[in-house]
Amino acid sequence: MYHTNLRGSRRKEGTEIPVVVLAREFVLCYDGLSNKNDSQKGDVPVRITFLGGARTVTGSSFLISTNHGNLMVDCGMFQGRRDLVRRNYLEAMYDPREVDAVVLTHAHIDHSGLIPKLVREGFRGSIWATKATADLCELMLLDSAHIQEMESDWMTKKNLRMGEEPVAPVYTVQDAKRCLGSFSRVYYDEEFEPIPGFRVIFRDAGHIIGSAIVEMWVTEEETEKKLVFSGDLGVVDQPIIKDPSVVTSADYLFIESTYGNRLHRTKDESRDEFKEAILETTVRGGKVVIPSFAVGRTQEMLYYLGEFAREGVLPDIPIYVDSPMATSATQIVKENPQCFDDETHALLTAGETPLTPPNLIFTRSTEESIAINRKPGPAIVISASGMCTAGRIKHHLRHNLWRPEASVIFVGYQAEGTLGRLIVGGAERVRILGEDVQVNAKIHTIGGFSAHADRDGLISWASYFRGSAPHCFVIHGEERASLAFRDALESELNFTALVPRWGESVSIAPDGKVESLSVTEPGERIALEGSRTEKDLFFIRDRIDRLLEEGAYTDKTAFYERVRQIKKLVQDLEGFSGVE
Repeated sequence: MYHTNLRGSRRKEGTEIPVVVLAREFVLCYDGLSNKNDSQKGDVPVRITFLGGARTVTGSSFLISTNHGNLMVDCGMFQGRRDLVRRNYLEAMYDPREVDAVVLTHAHIDHSGLIPKLVREGFRGSIWATKATADLCELMLLDSAHIQEMESDWMTKKNLRMGEEPVAPVYTVQDAKRCLGSFSRVYYDEEFEPIPGFRVIFRDAGHIIGSAIVEMWVTEEETEKKLVFSGDLGVVDQPIIKDPSVVTSADYLFIESTYGNRLHRTKDESRDEFKEAILETTVRGGKVVIPSFAVGRTQEMLYYLGEFAREGVLPDIPIYVDSPMATSATQIVKENPQCFDDETHALLTAGETPLTPPNLIFTRSTEESIAINRKPGPAIVISASGMCTAGRIKHHLRHNLWRPEASVIFVGYQAEGTLGRLIVGGAERVRILGEDVQVNAKIHTIGGFSAHADRDGLISWASYFRGSAPHCFVIHGEERASLAFRDALESELNFTALVPRWGESVSIAPDGKVESLSVTEPGERIALEGSRTEKDLFFIRDRIDRLLEEGAYTDKTAFYERVRQIKKLVQDLEGFSGVE
């Protein structure tokens, strides 16, 4: 005997149905029916699903669905806490084959890192990005894939010793290479149409080179709505790149909130503190270790070191950029002068090399990296990753963190659950590469170097939208920061603001009304701590229960019956009793 599933295919009785397949079948059927019904009514909503970057700073990804197709803004990897990283391995909440295009705000892995997985699982559309972003993705996605493979090998060896199953990487280097052919390069301020019904323009976000604000006009049933995605917004007067572009109108604003509840020090204060930390450490004879993002922050540090040299205050010591990716990224930055600000162009015109301070040494090989810690005396070591989660920075911390003459200077955001967060949080001892290391080095945290706008910077940028009074969705921030920034938007700018949850969908009707389609209550969010099976079961239950409450579907007797059958199948799977 065979059973027909929601997509019309059949399976032999007794064949196991993975819960994730049931979840996908149900969601596709539900979404398809709701779109069809709405179309018949002439009342087609735009649907936005928050696939990541919701009450967390990682995994940014947002799916916009209309009758014209499905457009994804960003496709980021989750980083940090173990429960967040686990999300990278889950089956998608959508069918990758039905995503028609991706619009990418910038190259950082928390915004681009799952693109290889998306392509491997069936995506065949174009990935639209600025030229500089696409250039960087060629570098960063291959590096990310290499890390996935190494971590998979390490975890597999560990599991096999304990008699457990091998661990597959999220994606492979081959997957990353395959996705690179899908990129379409555009420049700032040029309009393009990723799929019919969507007009898009990239504006400069001033975050890293190539970073973009997305202005998007979505047409549905002859009604046009303007959506604006801030991406990661930069700070004013950041070295090398231009300030964030001003955008003045939107019907719906999706705004980041990384520092939505905090203020940075001024650039001058941060620059002076950075200089003093280097000088003090040099006097003590120790090394200055700077965990730095390979893209953006490393180049900014080189710029400031060049300024110190021009002022005659930089010590005559080696400056190592110990990161092959940072080395390549620096070259990519140099090859994209269209993104430079006026000050950087003026230095180049005067014959200066703003990204090449004296005594600069780029190290690529492992042997060159190891040699740094064998050499006595002071030095400046800039190494990735910026949150100390992987890469050569761990080796430099293991060699220097216990030395009282050394300094560690954190110049970027440290997410929850990362080694960097533990150190800046005051940990007296941390575990690095399987070894406990005492924290004796002097720790500096210089928030003014952040490439993210702070709370007041975000409010200032959002204030230009006052005339259009957009409905705001506060994204890309840890929960406390996002909630605090929502309150600021409502109290200071009189905006209506929502802080979405992971997996939540909202619909935007032609009359502008926003409704939540699926919100799982916090007590039911087993996915954060539980298994894949638990996550999928609770996801199905939530969608089914909400559907059964919808009066618009009371005449769908056959569909209701099929829903009940699915619920029964889910209940039978693995004896799970959580589905009512």
